[in-house]
Amino acid sequence: MTNTRRRLIGVVTRIKSEKTVTVRIDRSSRHPLYGKVLRTNKNYLAHDELGCHIGDQVKMIESRPISKRKRWVVEEILQRQSELEASVSAVETQDEVDVEAEA
Repeated sequence: MTNTRRRLIGVVTRIKSEKTVTVRIDRSSRHPLYGKVLRTNKNYLAHDELGCHIGDQVKMIESRPISKRKRWVVEEILQRQSELEASVSAVETQDEVDVEAEA
């Protein structure tokens, strides 16, 4: 039997505090009448025992109140910042090769 605690995926944006990280959650939805895509984001404070860095993609799980604003715990690091940079640079180099091939 699994628990019913919510889990969110976001990106670490701030690591100033000890064992606390700020995680930005991006959401997108359609306006009910006009159909335009609305993009919103919200920042959460999460307890971090794993040693996250800025730019890491993490999965947070809901927990008991740890402090005044901290109600989430980093469950796992899905992707490190260096891996994200490597994947972005690989895509950019592939685009450059495609542009050179067309010329």
